[in-house]
This record gives sequence, C-alpha cells and structure tokens, in this order.
Amino acid sequence: MNFTSPRRRFASAAVAGIALSGLLAACGGSGSQDSGSGSSGPVTLDFWGWANGQEAVVKAFNASHKDVQLKYTKVTDQLTMQKQLTNAVKAGNAPCLLQNTGEYVTSWVSQGALADITQYVEGEKDKFNAGSWATGQVQGKVYGVPTASAPAFTIYRTDLFAKYGLKAPTTWDDFIAAGKELKKHDIEITNYAGEDPSTLEVLAMQAGAHWYAIDGNAWKVNFKDEGTLKAAKVIQEIIDNDLNSKLSFADYAAVQRNYDNGGTATRQISTWQMSGMVQNFTKSFGDWALSPWPTFAGEAAKTPAATNQSGNLTLVSEQCENKEQAAQAALWMSTDTGAVKTMASPETGSGVMPALKDSDSYVSEAISEKLLGKNYEPGKKVVTDSLGTVTTDWTFGPNWTAMFTEMQDEWAAVVSKKQKVTDLLDHMQEWTVNDLKQRGISVKG
Repeated sequence: MNFTSPRRRFASAAVAGIALSGLLAACGGSGSQDSGSGSSGPVTLDFWGWANGQEAVVKAFNASHKDVQLKYTKVTDQLTMQKQLTNAVKAGNAPCLLQNTGEYVTSWVSQGALADITQYVEGEKDKFNAGSWATGQVQGKVYGVPTASAPAFTIYRTDLFAKYGLKAPTTWDDFIAAGKELKKHDIEITNYAGEDPSTLEVLAMQAGAHWYAIDGNAWKVNFKDEGTLKAAKVIQEIIDNDLNSKLSFADYAAVQRNYDNGGTATRQISTWQMSGMVQNFTKSFGDWALSPWPTFAGEAAKTPAATNQSGNLTLVSEQCENKEQAAQAALWMSTDTGAVKTMASPETGSGVMPALKDSDSYVSEAISEKLLGKNYEPGKKVVTDSLGTVTTDWTFGPNWTAMFTEMQDEWAAVVSKKQKVTDLLDHMQEWTVNDLKQRGISVKG
C-alpha cells in the first residue's frame, strides 16, 4: 500500500466546533504579501502545487479571466511543500494559493498561516460531497476548497489469482490466506514500504479507530483503541508470514516494475495511483481488475473503507492580500468542468476523483481502460460504490506532521521485524502526548 508515497495521498481534517484556546497553539505573525500587480492591470495570485495537470488548469483559468491571473510554481512533492511553505511564511512571502492535503490543515491554522475564507465560499458547499468539504474546515471555519476525493479499493492481478485458484479477497482473513498461497510461488500479495506507515493509518481508520479526538477543552490521544489493535493484528500477521514486499518508493519506477512483472499481486489504492501504473507498465496491461477493500471478519462488505474524506485541496494563505479573488479562483479550479476533467484523467492530470457531489460521472475518466482491459466496466462500478464508503469522522491533530514523521521512523523497524506493531503503538501514544504538551497544547492521553 502506498497512500503517502511518492505523493501523499488523500486526507482530511474534521475538528469539532469548540474554542481554539488550548486546542491549537497559536503562533506566527500575520504579515501581508502583495499578491497584486499594482494599481492597474489584473491581480496576480501566486499558486504553488505539485499535481500533474495543474499547469494546464492554470492556463485555462488565465485564458478565461481578465481581472485575475494565476502564476503557477510547481513544487516537487507534498513534503517539499511543507518545507517551502514554512520558509515562505517566516519570510512573509507565502503564495496566495497552495495545494496541500488535509492532514496539514489543522497544523497550519494553528500557526496562523491560513486564511478563513468561509464568507467567500460557504455558498458553494452544496456542490461538493460532505466528506470532501470537511477537509478544509477547522472549528467550523473554511480554509480551503477540496479538489479531489479518494475512494479506496483493491487492484489485483487476475492472471496470477486465476493461475493459483484464488478469488479476490473479501475479508482481511481471505487476503492473508491468498497471500500464503501466493508466497508458495514467490509472489507477495502486498508491498509495505519501510517509510510509509499509512498502511497502519488507513486500516485503523477502517476499523473505527480515532487517534485524535476532542474531549472538552483538550485533545484526546489514543493509539491503542479497539480499532487500531484490530488493524495491528492484520498487519502483524502479514509481516510475520513474509507476505509483503519491502520495496521503497524512493525508487518509484522499480516498485512499478515489480508490480508489472508479477512480483507483487495486489495494491490497496485510489484512482490517482493508477496513473503511475499506466505510465510505468509495459507487460501487464489488461491483467488487472478492481475489487472492494477487504473487510474485517464479520463486517458487511459496505463497511466504510479505509479512506479519508478527501484528497488534495487548494488553501488560501493568511498573507494573501487578495483573499476573495484567491478563494474564487480555488472554487473555479474545483468546479469548472474542463478543469475537473483535466485533473481526473490519468493522462492529462493526476487521475484523481473530483470532490464534487456528482463525481460518479467522472469515474470512467479517472480509471484506465488500458490497465484494466475487459475488467474496465466492472471496475467502474467498484469505484462508484467505493465513493459511498468514505469515513467522515477521522480527525487530524495539531501536531500530525511531527507525529507522522516519528511514526515513519518506527514503522521501518516494524517492516524489518525489529519490533511489533503494538510496540510502535505504545511508543506513539507516549510520544504524541508528550509532544503536544511541549507545544503548550492541552491534551489527555
């Protein structure tokens, strides 16, 4: 599974509507950037992003707007964005618009880096699915416009499954059993990159875990709730039985070749990962099919899948002098039919599902017929059904970025069998509570 690498996958922030005091450590100033171009001529807004297709969208926006123009800067990836934005905020020259993922929203709001754009965009929220809209909200205020939804499903090698008499796993127990059979033939059923603990995150989410929650006027941290332990058990069994490849996404092309050559037989993904498969494969086109996420034993097939509310969003910085124009530009990029189609296509964009209410209509464009072959039509139904399985109550805490970095270090030891998943959870519980306290944030744990 690679929900974070090489590009951080979909994410969301759902935070209860109570006072900021004590919950978010407010810091940082509110310098102002001149995003305009002087007293005459159009307003020019800097826009930073990393997703394929954004340059074409910006070009279309500029061609259709006279009074507002976008100046696009392509950032390497999601993690680079955080570093560059940190430097820009400190220097007082943050861009007006920036792409980001929802797990960072609460952290950036706590630093005073994002603008409250509620008054400019609230009237358009009915155009978006509810889970995606929640991505840009903190304490009931809107700081960004969602650009993508990320329904999750399984993609698997039909030829390998047929060769060894296997069916698409419907439960995690089935998944493990299939992995044991494939292992006899030197095939791993999944890949756990040592730098990517999103596997644990999304399975915990699917099982109903809540690592962060708000309890009164404090944050509550719980890495050892029932859902997380259920997820940990599945992951530990996969690792103990050597059912996973251990390929780092640092060499993305090598990982894709492994899938293409049949070294690993499944991935739990969303639509945007398909674009990388299409771009890198040479042998296995038409051999892949989609199936719903496996569920935990005894749970219905429609149990909310391990997906966050959404993927990327476009945020407006507090330093932007033209916040209303920036908010309107963000809305245009997320709702204009041409722009949405550009981003939804694996060929012209990133293969992301739109965050719109009517995103069903974009499914056929967001998945690859070349990759799926005869399994393309059934695959559309799997994706459409998965749009209705998105969880809406996952909360990202104010120190999520630091927490996830720490978890990455610990996850590497899990994948290499130097510690158990439960050891990692014990460490993260203590570490996260202490980190919040050191930041002056009220916490229970």
